[in-house]
Amino acid sequence: MALRWFCTRSLLHESLDSSLIDKIPGRQNDRKTLLGELNWIFTAVTDTIAWNVLPHDLFQRLFRQDLLVASLFRNFLLAERIMRSANCSPISHPVLPPTHQHHMWDAWDMAAEICLSQLPSLVEDPNAEFQPSPFFTEQLTAFEVWLDHGSEHKKPPEQLPIVLQVLLSQCHRFRALVLLGRFLDMGPWAVDLALSVGIFPYVLKLLQTTTPELRQILVFIWTKILALDKSCQVDLVKDGGHAYFIRFLNSVEAYPEQRAMAAFVLAVIVDGHRRGQEACIEAGLILVCLKHLHGSMQSDAQTEPLFLQWLCLCLGKLWEDFPEAQIIGLQADAPTICARLLSEPQPEVRASSVFALATLLDVGFDSFRDGVGGDEECDDDDKSRAEIIIIRSLLNVVSDGSPLVRAEVAVALARFAFGHKQHLKSIAAAYWKPQSNSLLNSLPSLANINGTGSGNIVSSQIGPLIRVGNDNTAVVRDGRVSTSSPLATAGIMHGSPLSDDSSQHSDSGILNDGVSNGVVHHSRPKPLDNAMYSQCVLAMCSLAKDPSPRIANLGRRVLSIIGIEQVTKSVKSAGSTGRPGEPTTSSPTPNFAGLVRSSSWFDMNGGHLPLTFRTPPVSPPRQNYLAGMRRVCSLEFRPHLMNSPDSGLPHALLGSGSGTSERSLLPQSTIYNFSCGHFSKPLLTPSDDSEELLARREERERFALEHIAKCQHSSVSKLNNNNQIASWDTRFETGTRTALLHPYSPIVIAADENERIRIWNYEGAALLNGFDNHDFPEKGISKLCLLNELDESLLLVASCDGNIRVWKDYTVSGKQKLVTAFSSIQGHKPGVRSLSAVVDWQQQSGYLYASGEISSIMLWDLDKEQLVNSISSSSDCSISALASSQVHGGQFAAGFVDGSVRLYDIRTPDMMVCATRPHTQQVQRVVGIGFQPGLDQGKGLTYCFSCS
Repeated sequence: MALRWFCTRSLLHESLDSSLIDKIPGRQNDRKTLLGELNWIFTAVTDTIAWNVLPHDLFQRLFRQDLLVASLFRNFLLAERIMRSANCSPISHPVLPPTHQHHMWDAWDMAAEICLSQLPSLVEDPNAEFQPSPFFTEQLTAFEVWLDHGSEHKKPPEQLPIVLQVLLSQCHRFRALVLLGRFLDMGPWAVDLALSVGIFPYVLKLLQTTTPELRQILVFIWTKILALDKSCQVDLVKDGGHAYFIRFLNSVEAYPEQRAMAAFVLAVIVDGHRRGQEACIEAGLILVCLKHLHGSMQSDAQTEPLFLQWLCLCLGKLWEDFPEAQIIGLQADAPTICARLLSEPQPEVRASSVFALATLLDVGFDSFRDGVGGDEECDDDDKSRAEIIIIRSLLNVVSDGSPLVRAEVAVALARFAFGHKQHLKSIAAAYWKPQSNSLLNSLPSLANINGTGSGNIVSSQIGPLIRVGNDNTAVVRDGRVSTSSPLATAGIMHGSPLSDDSSQHSDSGILNDGVSNGVVHHSRPKPLDNAMYSQCVLAMCSLAKDPSPRIANLGRRVLSIIGIEQVTKSVKSAGSTGRPGEPTTSSPTPNFAGLVRSSSWFDMNGGHLPLTFRTPPVSPPRQNYLAGMRRVCSLEFRPHLMNSPDSGLPHALLGSGSGTSERSLLPQSTIYNFSCGHFSKPLLTPSDDSEELLARREERERFALEHIAKCQHSSVSKLNNNNQIASWDTRFETGTRTALLHPYSPIVIAADENERIRIWNYEGAALLNGFDNHDFPEKGISKLCLLNELDESLLLVASCDGNIRVWKDYTVSGKQKLVTAFSSIQGHKPGVRSLSAVVDWQQQSGYLYASGEISSIMLWDLDKEQLVNSISSSSDCSISALASSQVHGGQFAAGFVDGSVRLYDIRTPDMMVCATRPHTQQVQRVVGIGFQPGLDQGKGLTYCFSCS
């Protein structure tokens, strides 16, 4: 009908013989014939008109749910066009908007005209070759043009339904998939549009093809789909699509970044989907992942971190709450393989490794064991050995520099606490007793868990929480608690604390885990070494005092599992304000529930931002306000990423309910949701703001070079009032402790002894912002540093206890955000009550140097968020001042309390270059030290300040 009506209206109607229409060769379902191609084009045109005119939900109902209904409404669109030309108005239910004048009908007329022009020759000579219509090629070109210039804020591409139809053609398929992949990469909105047009069954069917050149683009397309819609996992498993991605994951020809996408797809398939877990286990996915993890350790070349990250996450999701998979992992030595990744330089890899190890731990919920005969298949001794490997590995990263890693450690220890609740409660009950003051104020610091690697003896500061004499000292070396620890005294180290008497401490809230509210636990994890339990309790205490509010809250939740209840009020969110005369600011992070790393770091040598980024953003996608951040770890807080709020502890602290209620008390990991966000962002195009960042960086570099040159040719012999730029009252009650000038803006940052921070514009003496660095009782500021001054600078605040906090948007009233927080001092000398930490930041290398009342200097790489070295100070005296060279990366100087100065260079084998005592008169300590600024190699001389 469409062709007959067209013949009467075509300008070439004299050359078109309508009597030949019934003789069009071919079949409607054969697209390689003339009749099949005309039917194919008509379907694409009518679908395109309907998708561009109808609401998407109505389009789905009429054109995608039933083939007969779709054919009926395609004919209705044609009927409307024909009847409207005769002044008739067709009626449908539901009522459709007018479509008879849509411009895609012109495309149909042209395609029909080209095809019908071949009809006489084809009818005359049955052996004549049919020339396909250029319709689909032209429409793909139009779609490509839209991709070059379109965006989320412009009109959607009307060719999307045609691209879908082209997937059916083998000759156009590859180009269509590439263009479709580019479209999906534009963002979740593009994926949503593609799904609304009905892409899912088409790309699902393509997984049955074996064409090698389609594999990479198909994996990319499925990555984009599953990053938005997890529900597709059911149909993928039902159609056996998981096997396609396992084969691709195991393919050595594919690039590691592409195999990381396959690992992501498989992780989504098994995420909370038991049928998917079973199908992937049957296909041998566990052994495939472990093989690649093990192979990455044997190779000298560094494996793509994203690939390692998703191998770990895939394994974690595969055996999460699935005993059968856990047994296979244990038998394949998964704990040892995953534990080796805990020293990787990328925090995302370390956190993912912790996640994989944590999900191997037996939580002890009955629901996890129902119908599974796992205990008979895996010996208890093997499980215990695996748990020891896992816990020892986790204890080594309790003090990791990345909050992302420490959060996963806290979740892992919570799982361990549930599985070994009774044993941990027994140890806690033996030495913990309720205090009238804050329990948490006396918990040990992070430094009390692991040694520094330089032989330091770390003293425990548990204080009144432990019922021991003052002479007893907890000694920790290399992550192990010695027998002199109060948690490892005779009552704990000798004999089991798990007797009938010790398991029934009513005053400490310890319950018999064998029966809980009428639910009988079928099995109980085998007790581990008692010293291991002591170390775990210390680790939990350290996490409860973490400088990151998010981690500290997780630590308190873990302590609540073993019966140590929170008796203090919830600590206010860091950064809250409310003092008179200051900008009114609210708590910037009311719920600390998400962890994010930055994605823009500059080249170490040239100091330039990269054009493409590897590290993932937060999930779900959102505006990235971490752009411009270099060489600094990052932590942000996403309330919706956690299943339960973090603002306080649950009331049922001892887990006396059923398995379901117990499970609700277990903190949830965030690394998986966080990592998924990487694939929601565009992967094929660089960030739009790269050029702007580079331009600003170059401008500030020129400014710095010009003013350095001016300074080198000027001198001031005496300061007077004429040299004063500004003056104002900081209004600190305890006086200003330290101040810092921004090098490129008229901004000064000041802080007092109570770690109250205020930011001023000194040109007008205007207060821009004010906030508290933290709300813990221990106060004392050590130093302020600016990170990434050439970009959007960050404010590093070092406390006297060695805790480091980094703030973003610190100049905007009430908008400051805590980017990261960690403890820079790992251990201190016995008997020392105050660390008196000193730190300095080296922009060129990205290193943070920290020391104090310890016998070593900690070297932190803030890009890796990792302690990379612990340098012996070669002195019995404590360090009182630190300064790093901003010209020579890796070079720094330390001043000591005895007045001596030592110069170090981490690039040399011996580290220490020279030692001197620059003052002839006796001095008490070096209070300041620094490097002479300048670009000349010979002018990198040190100078120091001291007082007697």
